[in-house]
Formats: sequence, C-alpha cells, structure tokens
Amino acid sequence: MPLCLLSTRPPSSLTLITCHASPGALRTHPSPPSTTSLSLPPTPPPSLTCALHCPHFQSCSGCTHEFNLHRPIIVDEATDFFKTLGVSDFTFDTCRLWEWRCRAKLAVRGSAESPLIGLYQEGTHNVVDIPQCKAHHPNINAAVELLRRGITELNVEPYDEDQGTGDLRYVQMAVTTYNTSLPASERYRNGKVQVSLVWNSRNENSPNSEKLNALANFLWRNGGPKSNVHLIHSVWANFQTSTNNIIFGNRWRHLLGERDFWEHVGGIDIALAPSSFGQANTRAFDILLRKLQKYVPFGASVADLYAGAGVIGLSLAATRKCRSVKCIEINKESKLSFEKTADRLPKIVDSSISWHHADASKEPLSWMVGSDVIVVDPPRKGLDTSLVDALQNIKSVKHKAKSSSESPHEVKDEKRPWILRAREDSVQIGSKTTSVDSQALPETLIYISCGWDSFKEDCKLLLSSKAWHLEKAHGYNFFPGTQSIEVLAVFKRGQGGLKKKKLGKKKKKRL
Repeated sequence: MPLCLLSTRPPSSLTLITCHASPGALRTHPSPPSTTSLSLPPTPPPSLTCALHCPHFQSCSGCTHEFNLHRPIIVDEATDFFKTLGVSDFTFDTCRLWEWRCRAKLAVRGSAESPLIGLYQEGTHNVVDIPQCKAHHPNINAAVELLRRGITELNVEPYDEDQGTGDLRYVQMAVTTYNTSLPASERYRNGKVQVSLVWNSRNENSPNSEKLNALANFLWRNGGPKSNVHLIHSVWANFQTSTNNIIFGNRWRHLLGERDFWEHVGGIDIALAPSSFGQANTRAFDILLRKLQKYVPFGASVADLYAGAGVIGLSLAATRKCRSVKCIEINKESKLSFEKTADRLPKIVDSSISWHHADASKEPLSWMVGSDVIVVDPPRKGLDTSLVDALQNIKSVKHKAKSSSESPHEVKDEKRPWILRAREDSVQIGSKTTSVDSQALPETLIYISCGWDSFKEDCKLLLSSKAWHLEKAHGYNFFPGTQSIEVLAVFKRGQGGLKKKKLGKKKKKRL
C-alpha cells in the first residue's frame, strides 16, 4: 500500500504514527500533487489525505468520523494515560485505512424489488443501504451486489421485523485472502467471500427452503469458480426464527463451495467456521500478533484465556516453541476450528497443546497455575471480576500454592462440575508435559483489549494491587473511521520502578 508521508521516526516523547492508503482509495481520490513545481498547490494536510470519502457517512452508523483516519482522537488520550503509568514509548500503528474490513454482518430489509442490505441507522432499526462502503473489502461490496441481484430475480422476501415474516434476515460476508497459488502481494485484493445466509426458518426442511437453495445456487453459478469472476468461496445457511436481536441461530448448514475457511495470520494457517468469532481487520490482527510474540520467551508455558478458536495460543506454540499452551474458551463452537488449525501446525512444533471448553472466570487460578505467561483477550466489557481478583492477589496465591505443594496429601477426586465439563470437552495435542515447577505462577500478563474504557479500569485495578507493573503498551487502528483503539499491554509481576531504584542505590554504595 502507498504510504502517506507521516511515518518518519519521531522523537522518543512522541507517538509513532503511520498513515497507509489503500491502492483502490488512491485511484478514486488522486494522490496529492508534487511540490517540486511552485505553480502547484501545496500537499494537502493528513486530515484530507487520510479522509473517509464515503457517500454513506451521513446516514450509516458504522463510522463516526470522516477525517484523520490515521489518528483517532482517542490516541492522544491513550498516550497521556500510559505516560502517567510510566510508559512513555507508547506506539500506535494506523494499519490499513480503507477496504480493511474482511468480515461484515449486514441486515437485509426492504422488499424483493428493492432490498436494503446494510447497517441500522443510529438509534433505530431502519436499515441503511451501503453498496459503496469504504471500510469493506471490495469483494464484500461485490458479493453484496450479487446477493441483491439474486434477491430480486428470485423474489426472495427480506425479513419484516414487525410482522416476523420474510425469508432472509441477515447475511455474514467473510473474506479469506489465503491463496498460495498467488504471489503474496496479490492475495488480499483477490480474496474470496464466504456468504452465510441467515434464513427465517427452523431448518432446511421448512416450506421456504426451495428459495434458500435457489439463492445459494444463484450465488454459486454467478460467483463460483466457473463464473466469469470467481468471487464466492462458499455458501452457508444459518436458521433463526427468534424475535430478539441475536443474529445467528444454533443450526448451521453448509450448502456449496469449500467447507473449510482458511486464513494465514501470526505465522500459522487458521481455520474459522462461520459460527466462530473472527477478527474483522485481518491484516491489523496479524500485525498485533507479530508484536505480541516478541513478549513471550522461547520455551514458555502459556495460558490463553478467552481463547476462541485458539489462534493466539497456537501462533505462540509455533513461533515461540512453547513448552505448553492451554486454551480456555466458553464457546463450544470454537472446538472444531481449533482442531483443524492445530492439525495444520508445522510438524516441528513440539508443544503440549490443549483446548478446554470452560468459563475462565470460574476458579481462574486453576488455569493460571503452572504458566509463565497469561494471555487475555476479553470481550469489550473487559476482564471478569473473579479474574481481576485472582491477578490482584497473586502474591498470597503464590504463598498458598507453595504451602500446598510442600504439605503431603492425597489427591481428592474432582467434583466441581465446570472442571469436569472442561475435561470432558478438552482437546489434547501432543503429550502432556509436567512443568519444571507445576505450582509456578505467571510472571507476564499480556492483555489485548478492544474496549478502551474497560481496559483503563482493569489496568488501574491491576496496578493498584502492586502485584503488577505495566511494562509496554501498543495501540492498533483496528476500526478506522471510529473512535476506538485496540490495545496490546504487557504487565510484569512486581513493582518494576521500585526495584530499579533499589538496585541503583546499591550500585552507588559499591562505588
């Protein structure tokens, strides 16, 4: 991607800012004129060259600001916040500014003759059509237009929320850029779209299932591998009849195309089912993972809480040669994706890897013990209170763990239901290994946050206990056009600043 001239290294007191412009956006909006001729106008400021330029901005709720996509206002707040905590080298990666979204859930409303496919208007359930969305990967927009044609030609009725009638409620579009037959530089723009149709029926045997199959066949015929332009990766159906705001039902069916959806991030191939959580900004997530890996020592034992399909944990197993990796996830639908991803790990990976269907908030200590590094990637609301409490009181926990390991006792039969369920639903890859110190507690906590306000609260709570200190912090522009920031924060056990001062005093005495 071309680069705006904002990436020169700043002084240490400033935040690193880079502004990336996608090729498509630059074709639509010409590059700033050269400044070599005095007769030409000056180069536009970053606020203009890094602007959204989206025709849907005024009505669509997806983006909240048009200008300075490379530096949301929240970055200044984050920079000041981390400075007060002793981290003066906070960095911010702007990532891709346009055409970055590789996963979109869109409502389908209107009529068969004039379908509306897009997002709700702010504060309403009125759908705004967004055919030229600047955030979407271009092939999502192309797949939406193909779907629109199919709805009209086949007389598929969009969902009527008031009456509870109609056929198609929502659609999820997910782009895979995994294609080893293409040069790496061409894979992103040639991504294929997995289309998941959320159908207003209980199952595939409902009366309107003929329309579902007809629509799937239309998409495949006009966008599959035998069409003029291969756009569609696969077509899935999800069945949902609930009257609440939950998009997906529990029943899925693969209709056409490839069953497995692959992507390459963090140095590994990952499989994602349409029901699994996947990052919308694939490229930004890859950048974050590469940075995260540097903070995990080679051969470490890792516990990945809120693990999803285990992407973070498995990438660490592959790139940091971890002794062991435990992935804990509450959503059982992620298990199959984990197994497929683990099966594709390089043969040289020799780690004890496990996935557990469990709630990490219940007795979190049971997952922390024996780990050198804890990775947490919670939902927007932040860490569960029980996990924060366990991390705050880790000093006393360490004393208890040491005492229990020194006192001889017989191992009791496990009776806690959540632990038993986790064992039943777990997956073990490779042989189980016994840690050098099975009662050891983590020295490093890596926190990935998508909710800035909740992160600040969790951060203050962790530091107030004096059990942890903040060592590094990085920000990522996962959602350009919004006032949000993805944070990667690295905490270390103990009070780092105090230790350094004591060491300094000792050195002076020796001199």
